[in-house]
Amino acid sequence: MKTLLRSVLVSACFAVTSIAPVNAETVTLRAVSAWPEGNFFSQNFEKFIKKVNEDGKGVVQIQYLGGGAKVMPPFEVGNAIKTGVIDMANVTGNFYTNLLPEADALSVSTIPVQEWDKNGAREYIDQVWGDRLNALYLGRAIDQMPYHLFLKKPISGADLKDLRLRGIPIYRYFFETLGATVLTIAPGELYTALERGVVDGYGWPVSGLFDLSLQEQTKYRVEPGFYNTEVGVLINQDKWNKLNDQQKEILTQAARWMEDLNLQNAQMWEEEKKRQAAAGIEVIELSAADRETYLKAAEESVWSNINRLSPQHGPKLRELLVR
Repeated sequence: MKTLLRSVLVSACFAVTSIAPVNAETVTLRAVSAWPEGNFFSQNFEKFIKKVNEDGKGVVQIQYLGGGAKVMPPFEVGNAIKTGVIDMANVTGNFYTNLLPEADALSVSTIPVQEWDKNGAREYIDQVWGDRLNALYLGRAIDQMPYHLFLKKPISGADLKDLRLRGIPIYRYFFETLGATVLTIAPGELYTALERGVVDGYGWPVSGLFDLSLQEQTKYRVEPGFYNTEVGVLINQDKWNKLNDQQKEILTQAARWMEDLNLQNAQMWEEEKKRQAAAGIEVIELSAADRETYLKAAEESVWSNINRLSPQHGPKLRELLVR
């Protein structure tokens, strides 16, 4: 990974030298995304980069090195930010919980990011992320986006016993609490795992199935959704501290603009569900009692794990992020 990243950085630095305006005051930040360029989870970040580079001409620029495994493995991005190998990253906290277990709290937040400045959440997050990850949480790129359980065979209630499900750490405990066996499978291998019957289903954000053709191996979506998919833009704290006030303001304002791109997401998800229905994916709507069991298991499984790993910060984060 280091050899691959070094090659990318050398090429990028050459490109910056070749095309950037000659201005000693301009600071250029090297940025990556944990997902490939153009992927749904990279798109808001790429809009943010474009805005910064337009608003920050002669002051601050972002050199986008690309995204996905061709740049670096997604689960290495958090450490690359911490150590300063890169200056900025678009990544979900689920990918760096080995360094910062508190990061999963962002995926169960119910208080909109637009309120984080008012209630002190942003300040507290920056304190924890700074101390533990040497990073500033500059802005939330993806927000108000639920996960869902997608299946090849139907269920009749909240019991997931006898199901083999693909999972990631954020909802592993949830699925296991309800009786499922959880397997770790890379996104790019999920289609084949479904096709061969290795798994019966998977957790996934409401959008993104069609990027990997997963709709071809999916028969059902369970309602309700759960959690709040989080993707955030991090900047190395040491790099941030070297910026002047004007550079920080341009980045901050662009980050708030990026966060507001998510305000219309609810309508987008309804369109996505219509697209899934047209592809033959049926809805399994849990009863009121099963819904309560399902959502309680989802919430408590995450917070109990966060509090176990971080008794100092877990309760405070829940107070600030959950209504």
